[in-house]
Amino acid sequence: MIQQISVFIENKKGRLAFITEVLAKAGVDIRAMSVADTSDFGILRLIVDNPDKAVEAFRNENMAVSLTDVLAVGVNDTPGGLAAATNALWSNGISVEYAYAFISQKDGTAFVILRVDDNDKAVKVLKDNGIILLTEEEIMAMSNPQGQQP
Repeated sequence: MIQQISVFIENKKGRLAFITEVLAKAGVDIRAMSVADTSDFGILRLIVDNPDKAVEAFRNENMAVSLTDVLAVGVNDTPGGLAAATNALWSNGISVEYAYAFISQKDGTAFVILRVDDNDKAVKVLKDNGIILLTEEEIMAMSNPQGQQP
């Protein structure tokens, strides 16, 4: 499992620029992100290279922030690749609450962040079905050209 940061944000001009600047000043690198919004507010979900540092930076700006355990899976980058993972979860009674993809430098593999209703059961089901699960260390090494953790 990996840690995802969720930030509650107002839906107004320049807010994403402000948030990314907060992370830049803290020396935190974004690995993946997703924004879900309504007319008034949104939830920014982030995978970063240093979750603790990011949370501290956001709290120093009086922003509402939380950490959530999510799964990062690697699937074949072909039609049906993600279906193999989601069908394995569904057939074992595990619901996917949301998902978003991120860029991979590994040929033939697509990577997806999944929030499910039972992480421990999902890990077992995915492993039993041959689905690749990534660690935070692996995600950090993917984005770092030298393959080293920050």
